[in-house]
Amino acid sequence: MKTVKIIATIIILFGVIQFIPYGKEHKNPKILSEPQWDSPKTKELFDRACKDCHSNYTKYPSYSSIAPISWLIQHDIDEGREHFNISMIGHQKRNKFKDAPEEVEENEMPPLPYLLMHKEARLSDKEKELLIEGLKKTFIKE
Repeated sequence: MKTVKIIATIIILFGVIQFIPYGKEHKNPKILSEPQWDSPKTKELFDRACKDCHSNYTKYPSYSSIAPISWLIQHDIDEGREHFNISMIGHQKRNKFKDAPEEVEENEMPPLPYLLMHKEARLSDKEKELLIEGLKKTFIKE
């Protein structure tokens, strides 16, 4: 009987949290700018591996409307856009465009949970090298 109560409580709580709106709006903010990519290949690799969290072009998967997953996804998108958003170049107070190549090189980006759910974001070693070099050429003008 105790197990049934626990399961019932979990089901009720799961149902209740679905009414918490965070992570369910799925609206992309206005695009204010676009980078001048060094090559179409860099843009293609960025789009595959980075665009969902680091631009205002996010494609939300179907499961992104189910709490608590929706909360985690929205948090990651909010964090990603805050630090590095290609749709806000020149309009963003805090940006880390120059850190992008290093983040990819050190396997900090894309993060493992994203890679597990998005096989298209898994870059080969050669693609990763091309993305790193392309990010350097695009964002680090020396």
